[in-house]
This record gives sequence, structure tokens and C-alpha cells, in this order.
Amino acid sequence: MTPPAAAAKSAGMKPNPADSTPDHDKILIVDFGSQVTQLIARRVREEKVYCEIVPFQKAEEAFLRMRPKGVILSGGPASVLDSNAPAAPDSIFNAGIPVLGICYGEQTMAAQLGGKVEGGHHREFGRAEVEVTEDSALFEGVWKKGEKYPVWMSHGDRVTQLPEGFKAIGKAPNSPIAIIGDEKRKFFAMQFHPEVVHTPHGAALLRNFVRKISGASGDWTMRAFKEEAIEKIRAQVGKGRVICGLSGGVDSAVAAVLIHEAIGDQLTCVFVDHGLLRLAEGERVVRLFRDAYNIPLVHVDASATFLKALDGVDDPEKKRKIIGALFIDVFEAEAKKIGGAEFLAQGTLYPDVIESVSFTGGPSVTIKSHHNVGGLPARMNMKLVEPLRELFKDEVRALGRELGLPEVFVARHPFPGPGLAIRIPGPVTKDKCDILRLADEIYIEEIRRAGLYDEIWQAFAVLLPVKTVGVMGDGRTYDYVVGLRAVTSVDGMTADFYPFDMKFIGHVATRIINEVKGVNRVVYDVTSKPPGTIEWE
Repeated sequence: MTPPAAAAKSAGMKPNPADSTPDHDKILIVDFGSQVTQLIARRVREEKVYCEIVPFQKAEEAFLRMRPKGVILSGGPASVLDSNAPAAPDSIFNAGIPVLGICYGEQTMAAQLGGKVEGGHHREFGRAEVEVTEDSALFEGVWKKGEKYPVWMSHGDRVTQLPEGFKAIGKAPNSPIAIIGDEKRKFFAMQFHPEVVHTPHGAALLRNFVRKISGASGDWTMRAFKEEAIEKIRAQVGKGRVICGLSGGVDSAVAAVLIHEAIGDQLTCVFVDHGLLRLAEGERVVRLFRDAYNIPLVHVDASATFLKALDGVDDPEKKRKIIGALFIDVFEAEAKKIGGAEFLAQGTLYPDVIESVSFTGGPSVTIKSHHNVGGLPARMNMKLVEPLRELFKDEVRALGRELGLPEVFVARHPFPGPGLAIRIPGPVTKDKCDILRLADEIYIEEIRRAGLYDEIWQAFAVLLPVKTVGVMGDGRTYDYVVGLRAVTSVDGMTADFYPFDMKFIGHVATRIINEVKGVNRVVYDVTSKPPGTIEWE
């Protein structure tokens, strides 16, 4: 077997100077198209181990570049029985490092190493139980031989014959070979999904693989990331000038403060008020950057331009694209005014990168269409600086705290880049924005007053595209309906509605109806977000 470092050397590859994690142990996640692959990365990152998700088509290059301590093969919608079924590079299995297969990952591992997979009559989706049949390093301190444990299944095929060197170490009613292992080669695989919260001990199993079996040291901290990112920014920018687009959200703010710490007054922030922000958002952003951080800031009120461009637009995807294109236009105009700016910085996150690339031909390419993840128009003649490109949302918050950003700002609920435009189904107008802004402010104010803000992942109001007849006092009204949402989540990938006491909802509804002219109905949304869906908005 050839270790990754030796394989990279024999392939003529040199260490990647753009790698911001050169001295950290890494885990490579090969993506076969599962809708919850991001959750695998989240679990690995929770162990302070750096990891990357790479589509199976690019796994060979990433494997040689990263030189990981271990590899995880994700689930996916394909069948290994198909003639053109996705597969893992053989070099991964020949490198002498641990490999973990999950769902489809188990099936392709078994098939590629000489086992047998059958399909057609063993579909299983949802909760199930597995019984541990053998002791294993994978189960150490988590599961015991002879005990049964709840898991989350999602498969149509199943392994029916083991590859040489493997043994079955767990079974389920519809999957007699539900968990397999080759302890000598440190190859393990499971039919279920350990990354989702529906598998209660799944994170601990992944911890065993990452920390104990793969031997990853867990030294990837936000302090280390900050120091390395600052050096990377300085190396990329040199003595050049950078403009950073502020949206009013946490991501762009953290990116701006990080870049300013790296290059000081070489950075100028451009805050574009597109008229779709929360109440008094513009004033808060200006106050934070000009007063608290003394960062050069250009405040552009482009609300009239954005609202005019959105006039009559109904389709939410068109709204996103219009807003994204206008942001570029505004930045281009401001860059010319500032003069000499060679770089444009933005708060792109790792989920933006993942969801903007259709790894396996799925629909995820459309999800983050308002981000310019694929690069800037050639006419701008500027280079992108994206210092948060490797981070998840909660990691950005941790970095913000490391940089000293106020907790009230860092801990804010996520706010979409297109702002209120996608919280107003149908055409957007200034009047609708004003109505929604005030309703949302009242809702969040009451959540904070009740001490519930930090228990909720995200809460916001939506102005529904309907009007209803009502009676207020002695008069009849014909006004809008406001919908309220609040969800709990660990990672933003799966979520459930927050179970407010109905007295609270009644109080909020009364305030909104009394204080927001144009609203005569308030409803609370109890929709959950199951595994596999990507966004709420």
C-alpha cells in the first residue's frame, strides 16, 4: 500500500501553497450526492478536525492534495448495480489509511473490494434498530456487543456478501450485514446514517473513526484558523487594496473584521443598503464599523435602484439573481470611485460553496444563486478574497467571538442575502417592506423579552401574498396576513418548529395587528424541516 504523501510525491505534486491548513490533520469526505453530506463534515469539525467535502469525480486530486489521515465515503441516491455507478478512487483503498463508508459508501466499498450488493426488494427509509454482533474499535466506549441501538436508515440496496478480510459486526432486521469491518486495514462501513440527529450515538461513532481509528489530533481551532487566515490574506493581497461588500449579516461582518486585522487601512468596506434589510439595520452596521472598529466605510443607499429592478417580479429565483447582479454592479461602480482596488472580499461560507456546485447532477446548483461563488464578471478585473470559504455558520460565529465582535451581533439569527425580498412572496414594494420590517421587529423584540432568543435557531416574519377581510373596532378591513416562523436546530440542516406557548403567539399577534398598519391576521407556521431539505427560505 502507498501512503498519501508518497502517492503525491510519485505523482509529481507539491504542497499546495493556497492550503490554509498545511499543518493540521485532515479528513477527506468523498461525496456521492447525499443530501446530508454536510452533516458528516459538521460532525468531523465538531472534533476540531479539518475536513473537506469533494465530489467523487474530483476525489483522486483532492486525496493527493490533502494527504488525509482518513477518508469517509458519503451516502448517495445512485445504485452500485447501475452500469455507470459512482465509485471511489482505488488509490484511497490502496493507501493504507482508514476508510469509513456510509450507506452508498458502504455499498461501493463492498462492491469495489470484491463483495456483493443486491437491490430491488430491501428498501428501508426511516427509524430502525441495529444489533451489535461483534466487538470493534468503531464501537469502543459507545456500543456493546449484544445490544440494540436506534439508527436512521435510507437505502434501497444492501450488502449480501462480504469482501475478503471483512466481517459483519452489526445487523438489522432488513439488513443482515448492516455494519462491516476489516480491523486490520481499518476499513469500516455502515448501512445507516450516523451523521443525522436521528441516530443518537452516531456522532460518537464518527468521533471514534476520526480521532481514535484515523488518529487525527483535533488541533483545528478558531484561534489557529484566525492566525493562519490572517497570514493567508496578507500573502494573497500583499500591498493591494481590498473592498469588502457588507450585507448587514454576520458573515460579511466577520470577514471584514478579519481582513482589517490582516491588512488595516488597505481595506475599505462598502455597505449597500438595498432597502430589503431589517429595521434600523443600516444604522447598526454603520455604527459598528465606523465607531467601534474605525474601519473605512462607504455607505451606499441603493434601495430605490433595487426596488425598481424588483418591481413586478414574482419568481423568487429571479429575485435572487436580480439582487446578486445588482450587488456586483454597485460594487463595480464603488470600486471605480475608490480607485485602485484590486480585490473584492465577500463572506462566502463553506455551505455556499458546496450548494452552488451540483456535485452529482442534482438541483443544489440553484440554491445559493445570490452568491458569486463561481467568481466575478471578467469586466471587473478584480480578484476575490473569501477568508471564510472553509467555515460553517457556527464556526463563523466562533471566529467572530475570537475577533472580539459583540455577542449581540455575532449571535444574531441568520438573515438571507436577498433580505426581505424572499420573505415577501410575490412582487416587492416599499410599502410591503415597511410592513414586514415592523412586524418582524415586534416579533423578535418579544422573543428577546421572553428570554427565548438563544433557544431558537432562526425566527422571522413573512408577509403572505393574500389579504383577508376583518373587523377592527367599528370598521371593516381588507389587509395582509403575516406569517411567523421559529425553528430549533443544531446545524441548520434539519429543524423543527419552536413550540411557543399559544399565549405568547397571541400576545405577539395582538401587538402586530395593533401596531402595524396594513395587517389584520397573524398565523404561526408549524412546518418542520426534515433531513434532506437545504433551506427554509
